[in-house]
Amino acid sequence: MMRSPAEPALGRRRLARVAFARVVLASIVMAGMVTASGPFLPQPRAVAAEAPLTPAGDWLAEDIRGRGVVDRMQTTLSIAADGTVSGSGGCNHYTGTATIAGARISFGPLATTRMACTPAVMEQEQKFFSALTVVRAFRVDPATRKLFLLDLTGTPVVRFSGL
Repeated sequence: MMRSPAEPALGRRRLARVAFARVVLASIVMAGMVTASGPFLPQPRAVAAEAPLTPAGDWLAEDIRGRGVVDRMQTTLSIAADGTVSGSGGCNHYTGTATIAGARISFGPLATTRMACTPAVMEQEQKFFSALTVVRAFRVDPATRKLFLLDLTGTPVVRFSGL
């Protein structure tokens, strides 16, 4: 088969048109990347607001309603990831559940042992259990390893340090 002298010219024109189309396409793509405010930069993906740190863990009470604690009592709170709570009120052991949603927390009824201790210990334990009934939120300070249980107004009612 013989080629006519016009065929190579036709191939060159086709190549030129393809090259021109590529240049036009690249220009269109690049034009879309430049805006009135400057070159197009990929936008960072939306990141969900950082969730508050979890209160899960083992905690030792340092303060109950602004009155401190009797150090030797070891009033503790353990919160599991599933909301199960347990610990010592200082005299009696307790167990129960907490409902945790975001920065909100509330404690359900607690089951406790019924041992008798000195009046000062029993008084502090009662203040602790009473404080848990008004807790509605929490705040964790990772720098100091503190857990603050807050009432409806955001006032700390119990402050713990991490164990």
